[in-house]
Amino acid sequence: MTHPHQLFDFTDKVLLVTGGSGGIGRGICVRFAEAGASVAFSYKQNQAGAKQTVEMIEGLGKTAVYSQADVTQQDQVVQMVAKVMGEYGRIDILINNTGTYPLDAFTTMSLEAWQAVMDTNLTSTFLCTQAVANQMIQQGQGGAIVNIASIEGTNPAPMHSHYNAAKAGVIMLTRSTANELGQYNIRVNTVSPGLIWREGIEDAWPEGVERWQNAAPLTRLGKPDDIANACLFLTSPAARWITGTNLTVDGGVMTNQIF
Repeated sequence: MTHPHQLFDFTDKVLLVTGGSGGIGRGICVRFAEAGASVAFSYKQNQAGAKQTVEMIEGLGKTAVYSQADVTQQDQVVQMVAKVMGEYGRIDILINNTGTYPLDAFTTMSLEAWQAVMDTNLTSTFLCTQAVANQMIQQGQGGAIVNIASIEGTNPAPMHSHYNAAKAGVIMLTRSTANELGQYNIRVNTVSPGLIWREGIEDAWPEGVERWQNAAPLTRLGKPDDIANACLFLTSPAARWITGTNLTVDGGVMTNQIF
């Protein structure tokens, strides 16, 4: 058995995160680097943020590479995976974090708006999981995949019908791929965050923050580190017999009665 002190030692592991230029994605990249992993991540537009993520990781004495990629496009996903393989020679862990979170009323939502949210949150997860899983199968040593969903995948929020549906799809895609990929010792799990703090959220949405704090038993908003820690656990040997599960990380807000 792995000694408890070694359970979260990711030395010699290679991590790929989609959407690592800020927020939850950056928190995941940095936490895994702290645990010893070599890090690769994608970004779509925020190159300055991507460079900041690299600087933070290099400040820890670890290496990081990034790729500009639209992970809703299969050819760009293939190129991203090829770049990681060229730099590190393997991929052990994938975190599908890329997502978008717009508000839109269902009755007036355009098909284009629906499709954009589905592509960014769900299609990207399919494309990246497929590409990396095939690479892991070729490597022959298993691997771990975590998909970032949301509590809205099981508890819908207003003005988010496209996002709610996409995240519900991520949760079921996780279960489906866990079922198919287990034979290759590839574990697939989901983390479903609640409301996560970001710069300026208290000023931009004070009533929402207050409602959350009143509803959550642990009273505070989540932080990127809270999600990173859940990913660290699910991809570690501590979770070696866990696959196909959805881990809710929400400060307990989903414990409230719904009627």
